[in-house]
Amino acid sequence: MTDVPTAGPPTGPADVAPGLRRWQSHTLLLNVLIAVMLVGSAMLVWVVPRSILAFMAFQSSLLVIYLLPLAFRAKLAWAIVALGVLMPILGTHNGYYMEVAIQVGIFVALALGLNIVVGLAGLLDLGYVAFYAVGAYLWAIFGSPQAAKFLPIAGAFPLPSGWFFAFLILGLAVAAITGILLGLPVLRLRGDYLAIVTLGFGEVIRVLANNLDKPWNITNGPKGITPISRPPLFFEPALAAVGIDAPPSVLYPLYFYFMVLGIAAVVIVINRRLEGSHVGRAWEAIREDEVAAQAMGVPLVRMKLLAFAIGASFAGVMGVIFSAKQLFINPESFTFLESIGVLAMVILGGMGSIPGAIIGASAVTILNLQVLKGLSLWLNELRNSGMTVLGYNLADLPSQFEPAKYERMVFGIILILMMIYRPAGIFPARRRKLEAFHRGEEPAA
Repeated sequence: MTDVPTAGPPTGPADVAPGLRRWQSHTLLLNVLIAVMLVGSAMLVWVVPRSILAFMAFQSSLLVIYLLPLAFRAKLAWAIVALGVLMPILGTHNGYYMEVAIQVGIFVALALGLNIVVGLAGLLDLGYVAFYAVGAYLWAIFGSPQAAKFLPIAGAFPLPSGWFFAFLILGLAVAAITGILLGLPVLRLRGDYLAIVTLGFGEVIRVLANNLDKPWNITNGPKGITPISRPPLFFEPALAAVGIDAPPSVLYPLYFYFMVLGIAAVVIVINRRLEGSHVGRAWEAIREDEVAAQAMGVPLVRMKLLAFAIGASFAGVMGVIFSAKQLFINPESFTFLESIGVLAMVILGGMGSIPGAIIGASAVTILNLQVLKGLSLWLNELRNSGMTVLGYNLADLPSQFEPAKYERMVFGIILILMMIYRPAGIFPARRRKLEAFHRGEEPAA
């Protein structure tokens, strides 16, 4: 097989000048195309702020940027323009879009954390949401008056809002320790047995959160915890100095958006560095054949515990942010179905693939928060209008006919179709893509 040269400026002595001009014009054309797509879709969202299709067109432009044959720096620059400039403007114009963007960022970090455990190390974890709950309850308890109910220290709780940043680190550490505690008893388990134990662990955490309201009221049980402190707006005086007087209701969504975006970017960089390191190769060896990996000198205990700890730490950090953003949490926010949802994101995108986990998390979150709910609202508007189509009065549509109610069924159908037609995922890992190609299962994408 001959190697195919990668895209780039020609370097041959004979055709440097004409080849360089062709390459520059090609790159310029692609950049113009991206600019037209981004600006056009953003203007469409601004003009028609309630249009789901307009916002989905803007989101699709990010996928086009990733797929186009441009240099990494050019793609990064366009991503910064889209996510760092245009998205905050659109989110300020319509707060719902900002909420969707924040949720996407949270689930991207969760999917990347689970991707380390399931995709790279091959350890099927069905209780991943437990680590998310650990981080959320950690800040919820101490960042609200709840801690005063079992720690009678006068005036100590809730902690000052500045402690939020310390709890980001503390949430990471406590979730990592929890991941190690989960990993220790299951080191000898594989496959279905490991999945059952992790499922049980996730349910134990949820049940503890539901019942630790007596004899000491630690979690307030099923009633949940509220109000939870938000991080301080330390940049508010600087904004006032330049004449920007925005209320907290406008600043906090932007604040949480950039915080989630920054943490998600750090998580992506960490994943990328781990993937190509000796740790990532050790995880892949364990995933492919644990016995062979051990025979080659891979320290199974250390590598498995490291996978659980790193994956859990990402969930712990996002749990702290989730509780501060929501102002209220209860055990029903961390059910088994949440773990299955994050696992579906990883499988849909492609296990072991960083772009796959990002695309999977984005697709599932947008489908849930935007597409299905948007279709339900649209059908309700048609039902209330009493319009008649082909002799049928839309007011007679049954109330059960709402796509949002069938979210899990839609996910199930999508996963079934994926397993039949593209088992490696939307963006499979390079190794899995090559293996599937050589087996003739599907064309290499």
